[in-house]
Formats: sequence, structure tokens, C-alpha cells
Amino acid sequence: MTTKITEQNISNIANFAVDWQSVVTADGSTNTTAVAGKGYFIDTTSAAHTIVLPASPSFGDTIIINDYASTFNTNNVTINPNGNKIEADTSNGILSTNDQTHTLVYTDSTQGWKIVNQDTLSAIQPQFITATGGTVTESGDFKIHTFTGDGCFVVSSVGGCNPIDGPSTVDYLVVAGGGGGGSGDVSGGGGAGGFRESHSTPVSGCYSASPLANPTGLTISVTTYPVTVGAGGAQGAYPNGSGSKGSNSVFSTITSTGGGFGSNGNDASGADGGTGGSGGGAGYASSNPGGGNVPPVSPPQGNPGGYNGNPSGPPAFGAGGGGGAGGGGGTGSPSVAGAGGVGVTSSISGSPLAYSGGGGGARNDTGTVSTGGSGVGGSGGNAVTGAGCGTANRGGGGGGTDEQTQTGGAGGKGIVIIRYKFQ
Repeated sequence: MTTKITEQNISNIANFAVDWQSVVTADGSTNTTAVAGKGYFIDTTSAAHTIVLPASPSFGDTIIINDYASTFNTNNVTINPNGNKIEADTSNGILSTNDQTHTLVYTDSTQGWKIVNQDTLSAIQPQFITATGGTVTESGDFKIHTFTGDGCFVVSSVGGCNPIDGPSTVDYLVVAGGGGGGSGDVSGGGGAGGFRESHSTPVSGCYSASPLANPTGLTISVTTYPVTVGAGGAQGAYPNGSGSKGSNSVFSTITSTGGGFGSNGNDASGADGGTGGSGGGAGYASSNPGGGNVPPVSPPQGNPGGYNGNPSGPPAFGAGGGGGAGGGGGTGSPSVAGAGGVGVTSSISGSPLAYSGGGGGARNDTGTVSTGGSGVGGSGGNAVTGAGCGTANRGGGGGGTDEQTQTGGAGGKGIVIIRYKFQ
């Protein structure tokens, strides 16, 4: 009898030589160390599974993996090349297609394990970042993790080096807490929280970043990254107190510094504005606003506060505004208080939002109040109107105010946003 050689017959002949093992039931923690010449039925009904390939394979070594319960799409199987390669890639392979049998044959150190059966070519999926933490949303092929309070960014997998794999780079926005505005006779506005952002080519996608964005993102690894979101600084205490500095926000190697406090308005012992991500504004009897971008980073995380309008005293004058990420705090004049320094806008979250505007300076008597920077810094107050607070999770500085019966505004809390390609 003559046997026709067909693809099916070749497959049947290969199966006769394979030593099939008992069904492996995945438990999510126990790995299977594969042996050449053996076949493995993997049941991932309840959990994912990892198969570790031989560390020192020889040419022609063959291993077969079968989706026993048709559940690889629900609970994937990870193929660890154990120091070698799969299709010329040192990254792990991921089996995530139901009802397929995967035959791997070892060739050499250049290509490593080759996938020889036709139905498997699309089953080894590209590697992308997988992570948890914060509030997770999606925008096209990108995931966005938003932290409005302290937490952890937990990375369980990263991209590979194969051309079909995703990058192991994330983009970030890290905004610190804004500084509090001063209280008392014509006080300075609080500086905005430090603003730092990246917008890297392989990660960015279709969104608009701020003019301050660094073109280089962060390369991450499989680990846990603690995330700190800085609180806004408190307003100055009654009757004549400077505000408090905002707190730092931190993600990995990126630290944004809290905004500098707004100076108090005590004509006897007025303090200068505080330094920080952006500096606090100068008030009555204060000669100097606070410096911004302290400590210095590039691109700069903020700007200095503004000077007061009449340091020699009444009859009328305005205090300096707090600095913002996009510009310095406004300088007051005998008739107008300094506005808060402008913030910057980014769409890293999926929507265009302003961040890190400075708090407005105070105007004495009943003069016109000043505005906060870019709508997120608190407005300055006067003798009858209390100051506004910085916007929460935007890092705005608090506004300064006039008179001992009014209080300054607190700084706004910061935020951390992480964006990456996940498919």
C-alpha cells in the first residue's frame, strides 16, 4: 500500500514520536519545566500558567503545547525561553489564542525556538506593558493611570525587543501641591506646584502635551513603583501669616517640588515669598518673591513669584502673584494686584486640562481682586473678599488676601498620570 504524504500525515508521524504527558492543571503559581520530545496538555480554566523551556537545547529538540480546555484566551500561557530565544526574540512568548496546538522546534542561538505548525504563527502574541494602580482608563491603544492620591504603579510585564512588541517606556505627568497664599495686610499668592511631563515618540499617540514636555519618557521594569501625590499648602494663619509650602509629588526618578508659600502682609515683619516648584508672591513690606524651579530641573518645573507694587506702604497697592508653570507671577502696582502666573495645558489624561497656575496676589482696601493663573490658581482677595484656593489635583497656588479679617487660599493638591501603549 502506498501512503500519500500530506501535511496531516506529517503531523501524525510527528505525534507518534512525542511523549505526551498527563494534563497539567494550572494553579497560577507552579511552573512547568518542559523537556525536549514531550507534549503538554495545559488546562488554564482556573489560572494562567508558565512553561519554562530547556536551558541548553540542541538542534531539532521539539516541544508541543496544547490548549486542553480551550481557555488560553481567558488565562494565558507564558513561554519563558530560559535564556534562549523564540523566533529570534529573547522576550517571553504569550499563548492567548484558544483551541490551538503549538509546536516549537529548536534551531540555533540566532533564531532559537521556531514555531513550525501553521496555526501557531499568530498565537505568540506581541509583548506590551501590563500594569495596575490608580484609576485606569483607555484612549485607543493607550492606557492611562491617574493617581489623585498616594498609591503604587505595579508593573507585571513590559514590552520586548521584537518589532511587533510594544515599548517598555511610559510617559508621565507629575504635578506637586501648590503653595498656600498669605493672610493679612496685602499678602502674596502661593506658587504653583512643580510641573513635569514627558511626551516620547513611541508612547505619545495622538494627544497634545504642554510646551514643557520632555521628549524622553521613563523606561520601566517589572517592579512596584510607589507614587506620592503632594498635598497643597495651607493658607496663612490669622491674623498675619505666610502660607505653607506645597508637598512634593514623586513617580520613579521624577520629583516635582511643592509650590512656594505666599508672603504674609505684616508691615512690621513681612516674610519674603517662599521658593519651590514655582515661587510665592511678595506681600506688603516684603522685598522679594520666591524663586521658581527650585531645585533646578530641565525643562524647568516652574517660575518665580511676582513683586509687590508698593513696598514702601499705603495708600494703595497690590501684592505679587505666585509663579506658574508657564510664567512668573504678576507684579503688583499701586492700583492693581499681581495675577497668578499662567499654568500649562496637557491632554495626557485624554482631555485638555490646565495645571500649575499661580495664586493671585492681594489688593488692599476694596480694590479689584486679581485672577489665579490659567483658572487653577486661586484668585487674590481684598478687604471684603477672601482669597480663592488652588484647584485640587491641578497643583494651583492659593490666593493672597488683605486685612486681618480675611484669610488666604490653600494650595491645590497635585496629581500623577502615567500613560503607555498596551496593545
